[in-house]
Amino acid sequence: MAINDVTGAVLDAALKVHSALGPGLLESAYAACLAYELKKGGLEVTTQFELPVVYNEIRIELGYRVDLLVERAVVVELKTVSKLLPVHEAQLLSYLRLGNFRAGLLINFHAARLKDGIKRMVNLFPEPSGFSVTSATSG
Repeated sequence: MAINDVTGAVLDAALKVHSALGPGLLESAYAACLAYELKKGGLEVTTQFELPVVYNEIRIELGYRVDLLVERAVVVELKTVSKLLPVHEAQLLSYLRLGNFRAGLLINFHAARLKDGIKRMVNLFPEPSGFSVTSATSG
């Protein structure tokens, strides 16, 4: 499945979840419902995907976790905040770089209109050495 198709499917599912639940819940509730919708649609979804930091030739497990990894290709970072901030964008970009993922979605479920709380980002940086996503498992 092409990256744009995956991001489109994630956004469709996020809109469905937001329409049903509205703003005001915990991030974990939106994550569970979004993962359910995506899996129901036949997509591979990994929740709380762990990302190490690779520095020189060492792999450091620091507890970085991606909210959702869809089709082993698209990072979905969820928020329930009043306003998306540059730090949230930096977090998503860091996850894209650490895992060598090409695209990510930052989705703020606290927005009254979900389309106002969506940011799509792409990673144009080269692959870091020592890390591969082939070890990901569905959760």
